[in-house]
Amino acid sequence: MTLRLTLRLSQKLVMTPQLQQAIKLLQLSRLELQQSLTQHLMENPLMEEIPAEAEDSESGSLEEKAEEEAASASSDSEEAGTTTLEERDTPDEASAAGWEEYFGSDRRMGGSESSSSSQDEFPSYEKTMAKAVSLEDHLLWQLSFSGLSERGKAIGRSIIGNLDDDGYLRMSLAEMVSGTDFTEVEAESVLNDVQRLDPAGVAARDLAECLLLQIGHLGKSPMGSLGARPGALKGSIVEAIVQHHLKDLEKKQYARIAKALDVTVEEVFQATKVIEVLEPKPGRPFSATQNYVIVPDVFVVKNEGEWVVLLNDDGLPRMRISPYYKRLMGAGKSESGETKAYFDEKLRAAQWIIRSIEQRNKTIVKVVSSIVKFQDQFFEKGVQHLKPLVLKQVAADIGMHESTISRVTANKYMYCPQGMLELKFFFSTGLQRADQASDMMSSVTVREMIRIIVAAEDPTHPLKDEEIAAQLLAKQVVVARRTVAKYRAEERIPSVSQRKRFF
Repeated sequence: MTLRLTLRLSQKLVMTPQLQQAIKLLQLSRLELQQSLTQHLMENPLMEEIPAEAEDSESGSLEEKAEEEAASASSDSEEAGTTTLEERDTPDEASAAGWEEYFGSDRRMGGSESSSSSQDEFPSYEKTMAKAVSLEDHLLWQLSFSGLSERGKAIGRSIIGNLDDDGYLRMSLAEMVSGTDFTEVEAESVLNDVQRLDPAGVAARDLAECLLLQIGHLGKSPMGSLGARPGALKGSIVEAIVQHHLKDLEKKQYARIAKALDVTVEEVFQATKVIEVLEPKPGRPFSATQNYVIVPDVFVVKNEGEWVVLLNDDGLPRMRISPYYKRLMGAGKSESGETKAYFDEKLRAAQWIIRSIEQRNKTIVKVVSSIVKFQDQFFEKGVQHLKPLVLKQVAADIGMHESTISRVTANKYMYCPQGMLELKFFFSTGLQRADQASDMMSSVTVREMIRIIVAAEDPTHPLKDEEIAAQLLAKQVVVARRTVAKYRAEERIPSVSQRKRFF
């Protein structure tokens, strides 16, 4: 075997760092993009943020100020003739000192003779906001007033610290006391004390124990306010159902429960009224839920009979190359080779970022415009007219790759007359229609039809999946029973046994 040199021509795609950065910017959400641009502004001295509104208002105020100064100067010259430079400066200095004295005084505390107060004496905005009480703080506050010893309070703090957001103790006592000098017997005793605290049912280890604790707080006396029979609410039937028949209660098999407890179905009905008012998650009222505002990336509005896509760039920093560094690089006589290379590198990076943002905006508008063209009936008439759409159709329409369309539609939101929607919402598979074999119906539309059918059913005789499929077939939608069950589960619609109501 001999070695020889050969020439070969080939094409190869090389992912340069700049290209990788552009692809990364394309798939970022609005919040992630804002954070990324802020990071670039901090790291690159050649980039600066210039709000257009501030620039316009600043230029306008400067022009007005120049006109006012020119008018005042002309009026002063007409009234007083020629004045010296020192005479013109003296009133301005006095005026400046007067304004400084005015703004330095704090007049919120009373009359003009009140002493000036520093801004540091007032609490910050964060300190004036009310803080929601957590479940842990609420329980620790009650524990501090209990009659337990210091050792018992230490065990109680350990129990409270291991509760989850729902108020349950998911950890076993043996695991909790391991590595400490506490015994499992002591932990069990303190746990009983913690379970007596408010809210009722806290520190339970499972659902049955949680409900039983709340039943114990309700007492053994009849609860006439619930309209139940006294015999059913004295605790025996309710406790028996919670202890042994929660699965049957979930499936609403009341006859089976009545037979097992040797009571009437009516007594089981009355007992379930007590169970319905119990809280399965005692820590729910203390959960600190945060609502995050979704800012749309694009707006779709109708203008002169046509749908128009508007890019939402509010809140995003507007960037440009710093004029100061432009002049500094333009002079460039005393710069060393290392300094010049640094400036050149940062300039190329800044230009690439600005071009990538512009290209990202153009690509988003182009993709959303294609979606609007395919789904024009949805914007006109609603979700019932949503059409099946895949990434390949949009990619072929605008001449881009499917991966680019997937990146553009990821974590992006649109605001339109139908509400706030994620761009992925418009892409769904299709189901065949019975009347038109060539026409397809979106799976999202079929889910909405199932939800409407279930909402209109008789609660005493809910529809089975086969019956829902038959009703869809009557509306010219061909769908199997398993598909109905799948869509029903995705819409979080309970099964037929769980939807059944007894009156």
